[in-house]
Amino acid sequence: MGDPYAAALASLHSLDPARPRPAVVDVLAAAENRQLLEYVALDPFGAHVFPGDIPDAPVDSFLADLNTQLADTRPIHLWSYIPTCSYRCRFCQYPVVLVKGRPEVTRAKVDQWVDLNIREAQLWLDRVPHLREAPVGEFNVFGGTPSLMSTDAVARLLDFYRRNFAFTPDTAIRFEGDPTTFTEPLLEFLLDQGCRKLSCGVQSFDDPVLRLSGREHSETECRAFLDTTRRLGFDWVTVDLMYGLLDQTVASVERDLDIVTGYEVPGLVCTKLHLRSYADTRTGVAGDRPAAWQFASYREKLADDGHHWPTLGEQYQMREVLAGGLTASGYAEHPTMYFHRREHPPERWKAIMVDQDRQDAEVAIGLGGSSSCRQSEAMTEVNANRYIELVEAGVLPLASVTRFGQRAKESRSIKMALSTLQPLRDDLHRERFGGRSLFDEPWGETLAGLERRGLLRTDRAAGTVHLTPAGEILVEAIMNTEF
Repeated sequence: MGDPYAAALASLHSLDPARPRPAVVDVLAAAENRQLLEYVALDPFGAHVFPGDIPDAPVDSFLADLNTQLADTRPIHLWSYIPTCSYRCRFCQYPVVLVKGRPEVTRAKVDQWVDLNIREAQLWLDRVPHLREAPVGEFNVFGGTPSLMSTDAVARLLDFYRRNFAFTPDTAIRFEGDPTTFTEPLLEFLLDQGCRKLSCGVQSFDDPVLRLSGREHSETECRAFLDTTRRLGFDWVTVDLMYGLLDQTVASVERDLDIVTGYEVPGLVCTKLHLRSYADTRTGVAGDRPAAWQFASYREKLADDGHHWPTLGEQYQMREVLAGGLTASGYAEHPTMYFHRREHPPERWKAIMVDQDRQDAEVAIGLGGSSSCRQSEAMTEVNANRYIELVEAGVLPLASVTRFGQRAKESRSIKMALSTLQPLRDDLHRERFGGRSLFDEPWGETLAGLERRGLLRTDRAAGTVHLTPAGEILVEAIMNTEF
């Protein structure tokens, strides 16, 4: 099978000769950073994963933890997952439910999942009494492709959540979809319903790359979506872009960058293709089944047919194009690979979850959701049939609970804060953890080692820790191998 480390080094040094060599290539190639290279070569899920360390806890323990925290809380982040999709992308592991057929058949299937979501939400309210009064900072309707919903279903869903949860005049409502299902009538209706934030899964503006990925939209439809939302006056539109896709080139990614900056899109989420099983990494939304591209035989056949999987070196060139280009075009990064135009504040829902002075609770209602508080986390059932059985039986469909030991609580807090790319503050850490300092063990030597390797710098006098430029790029690997 060969030496995996040698193969990772070879992939790292395989670059597009027409593009600059990213400085991070030499950092990763250094012997002292071997575990970082091995981490990125394994291709795990991204940075925003903060699992607990005590598995198989009772569901009641999580519900009690959450209820206690919500008794006195700042605004929380609330999700509603509608898992329906009209097709499955070749990189998708999410627990989506395919809905195809005549319009009336599709609508009935989507309506079923709206009903299930509302029934599950009522079970949460029954089991976590303080959830009803916890102020909602941001309410996200995600999926799947929730933009498959009819306007009647959207109204029913939003009405239920508004009546039963503590929405305030400041609660932001965000809706997810793709360019083909975000029709103009739906967009106008969402505005009328008070939804002024959208997330759109564009992924690429390169039609051949989209087709190979199994996406059923085109560059023309992506541009039409951006034109329509700008004309209608949405406050915030976030576009998802992916890099590392099959047959994608650095030039293709650069063209994607030119298009989104030309539109002055308020927000961008730039994600590397990840093919490691979500089940191995306990992601923010659990995996249900392998993606088509996860099968090695399929990937090898595509390569044998003349298709190209971008190397590690090319992926870092793509990342450098995106991050560097967006920064130069008036965007700031917060958290890692989440970009916002500097005249706008960063994404509020991420700030609720990961900023060091917040890190408040989130509740995800729907198939495959992940909910967490400061003591524990819980994952919702990912099998659609089992999920339906539980909800219809009046059972909250939580499949697993993991708690955080004392060290894991500190580690999780540090990793969340690192992901923001903002300085870590020792005073905030001491306030939360009974006077314990970031510079105390077990973290002091870890920070010192990272500083020796040029990945961060500490200022004990000011009580801060700052990632270096290389550390910001490698923050996922640092978080998940060092803490």
